[in-house]
Amino acid sequence: MADAEVEVNGGVVVYELIGPSDGEVVVITPGGRFGKDYGGVHELADGLAAGGKRVLLWDRPNCGRSDIQLFGRSESHMRAETLGLLLDELGIDRVVAAGGSGGARDMIVFTMLYPEKVRKLATWSIVGGTYSTMSLAGVYILNELRVIRSQGVEGIIKLGGASGFGWAGLCEANPRNADRLRAIGDEEFERVMTRWLDAFIPKPNEAIPGVPDFEFAQIAVPTLIIRGGEKDYDHPKRTSLEVHALIKGSRLVEPPWPEDAWEQAVRATTEGRGSLFDPWAQAVPTLLEFIDE
Repeated sequence: MADAEVEVNGGVVVYELIGPSDGEVVVITPGGRFGKDYGGVHELADGLAAGGKRVLLWDRPNCGRSDIQLFGRSESHMRAETLGLLLDELGIDRVVAAGGSGGARDMIVFTMLYPEKVRKLATWSIVGGTYSTMSLAGVYILNELRVIRSQGVEGIIKLGGASGFGWAGLCEANPRNADRLRAIGDEEFERVMTRWLDAFIPKPNEAIPGVPDFEFAQIAVPTLIIRGGEKDYDHPKRTSLEVHALIKGSRLVEPPWPEDAWEQAVRATTEGRGSLFDPWAQAVPTLLEFIDE
């Protein structure tokens, strides 16, 4: 189907459904502040749809063409709540929750908050560890705090940055967003960003940013974890092993892409030859086998 919109918690969410109408619904959640149309996402969705799945792609708040939203304990918690309400609006009872990179964190939190809505959980490229976590503080929060304190919301509206992360791009893709930021205002924007920053302060009891280890005990669904690459500094192997240890009964599998696939994708993207998530389509056979078991 073509893109559709639904209002959730006072903000519009853009989504689409791909694949047979009678297929089991699989939600794919990418990482960063990248939308559903970023390279590699549709390729993964098309592969799962060819395997008989009904794939839900969505622009999370602060991604793609959906409305900007600022609420919740962390950005991942906000997105998890948004997905729960989106599924209610669409009349979808249960899904297979699948996500990579920041989307892995979003889907882990979603499964914790809405266990009744998740039949299975699949994650890959999980962020964790000191370098990765502190790097994301810079990607998501620190520039925002500098700009809001020195230039106010008008500065945020013009704030660019790495592809997929700029508020200027969000305002260009969705003209409502500039006015939404003005309505939020300087004080509230700074207050929320300061709260969200806490998720990216490395803590000894958090394998992944903003999620205390004890909360993983809430996950009781079959879970697949694709191991992080040996050379993947943004999604380290160690973190996938820690998450595997924290989710009782989870299955850890070898990556279906090269150990340095992320670094290759970063290099290619920098050179204008591809997208960060291009390798993800290689996971289609692994994911279909897990879903169909």
